[in-house]
Amino acid sequence: KENFSDTNFELIEKFDTLDNLKSSRKSKVSEFLTIQEGCDKFCSFCVVPYTRGAEFSRSFNSIINEAKKLSDNGVREIVLLGQNVSAYKFVDGNKTYNLAKLIDEIAKINSIHRIRFTTSHPNDMDQELIEAFKYQKKLMPQLHLPIQSGSNKILKLMNRKHTREYYLELIAKFKEANPEMEFSSDFIIGFPGEEEQDFQDTLDIINRVNFNSSYSFIYSQRPGTPAVDRDQISLDICKARLLKLQTLLGDIQFKNSKQLIGKKTEILIENKTKTPGQFFGRSKFMHSIFFNSENCNPGDLVDIEITSCNSKNLFGILQKEEVLV
Repeated sequence: KENFSDTNFELIEKFDTLDNLKSSRKSKVSEFLTIQEGCDKFCSFCVVPYTRGAEFSRSFNSIINEAKKLSDNGVREIVLLGQNVSAYKFVDGNKTYNLAKLIDEIAKINSIHRIRFTTSHPNDMDQELIEAFKYQKKLMPQLHLPIQSGSNKILKLMNRKHTREYYLELIAKFKEANPEMEFSSDFIIGFPGEEEQDFQDTLDIINRVNFNSSYSFIYSQRPGTPAVDRDQISLDICKARLLKLQTLLGDIQFKNSKQLIGKKTEILIENKTKTPGQFFGRSKFMHSIFFNSENCNPGDLVDIEITSCNSKNLFGILQKEEVLV
């Protein structure tokens, strides 16, 4: 077990990483827009509440103004960003703005074609936000919704404040609002106390939800967090479980990709690749798609017929050299 002596967290000013984050984005077609920072959830593995502090939302008008500036600069997709973005709430006099209202207002900007948001906590998903996926056509039907573990015992040890049953019910509500919805998630493997049955519960929830992609990691101790002093699981066990989980996630993703072959999908072109005549774009569901064209430009919305795939990417042909927008 590693020994940690420094348990004092360096406080980080709100939104001070926004410029660095934007400058790291290769695509100027899709951009992050930070609307919220901090977290009040205090998951037992996480340092965010200590380093970023309490949840804090930017003013509604400042976000809309920035969205308009991004649009003027050629951005066509905005990804609303926050450590707990679904907790966004700004009070201005007698008006209260939540994430659903913010999405609706950004959608009024004509040249913004797509809106996404990340990252969310399951406990902050209200019915108004769920319904937004039904009526707001610019809100993409793909949601990153971390669960971390499929075991109720581990979720309790993580202080996630919800159960696997609640999470599955939430997924069902989103699918009821929009049957096209697809999901991605985060998983922590080898959290202190995780036994084989807990791990099997996580594999089970992956199969049930059919995630189109996910991030998975072996638990890493964070000094000063409640979980750091608990008995750690052997690294060999963690590595074996991670391999099983990532293999399952990869198999599901590849199976889903193969089912798209022969079908048409709308993509937003993000950039040209280094291969002459080749472009890269993403579908509504965040699928990475490559195709060739002579007449397209980054920022165009086009229809692509999927012709092949590998474990990570899709490949297709442009339909009629026609730009939708």
